[in-house]
Amino acid sequence: MTTGFKTGIAGLIVALATGTGALAQDLTLKLGHLANEQNSWHKAALRFGEEVKARTDGRIVVEVYPNDSLGREIDLINGMQLGTVEMTITGESLQNWAPMASLLALPYAYQTLEEMDAVASGEIGDQIEAQIVERAQVRPLAYFARGPRNLTANRAITTPDELQRMRMRVPNVPLFVDTWTALGALPTPMAFSEVFTSLQNGTIAGQENPLALIQTASFNEVQSHVNMTEHVRSWIYLAIAEQVWSQLDEADQAHLIEAARIAQEFEREQFLADEDAIRADLEAKGMTFVEVDKAAFAEKARQPVIDSVDAEIRPTVEELFAR
Repeated sequence: MTTGFKTGIAGLIVALATGTGALAQDLTLKLGHLANEQNSWHKAALRFGEEVKARTDGRIVVEVYPNDSLGREIDLINGMQLGTVEMTITGESLQNWAPMASLLALPYAYQTLEEMDAVASGEIGDQIEAQIVERAQVRPLAYFARGPRNLTANRAITTPDELQRMRMRVPNVPLFVDTWTALGALPTPMAFSEVFTSLQNGTIAGQENPLALIQTASFNEVQSHVNMTEHVRSWIYLAIAEQVWSQLDEADQAHLIEAARIAQEFEREQFLADEDAIRADLEAKGMTFVEVDKAAFAEKARQPVIDSVDAEIRPTVEELFAR
């Protein structure tokens, strides 16, 4: 249990004894994530912390830990459930607890940012968040956009047939494993922090991520091609442990929600400004961008995606593809 969370509990005890607000004592929220300091998620997390501190007169402080320095994504989620971590930025990995979280990163389900926003901020998005709270004990406060995921390798790959059982890293997400297996690759779940070294030593021959993470992880040093599969357009949540959230009084919950709203708007501005600049930077560093037969990838992935999702959300997936 972290010092911040212990302090929060102590504050609650004092509050109950004195009849004052639920957080009479200071509270530190440790927020760990996988991106580095240049990533828009990190910048938005810092903005969130600034807003929380200002709105609570410094009673609640957010400490941000990038680069997996507080732990890997799955470890942080486990820590949030156990009470040892307060916050993280996480997305489709939550499907290990809440099947609807797979909709955050459903291959070839959202062709544009606008389509994605309509789902994330609509009724389906509300259902996803409710299930995450109930089953993962993690509460989304805001969501950040993610650029389309693209496949990097040391060669051009324009059709699924050209994958040729290439060993590639994917996140620890069953749907990703099943989809890339169906496309003809050999997907290998691996923590993000291990990917660079594994590409460098040849343990894997490729990986897939948004351009922002390709850039910030310096994959250009160990991969020559960005194959523009754009196979997943997705979002990711700024989230707090439900047991921490439940200790906050309504006023402080409102402060965090408003701070998260501002951080979400800030991140979107950063994201849109960054995408073109990131591609230009990667090209300047020697990466070749390859146009692929997206229709061929999408067609081959469609049924395996539908078959791979949990039975309870399959009707929703079929509805999304029918659109």
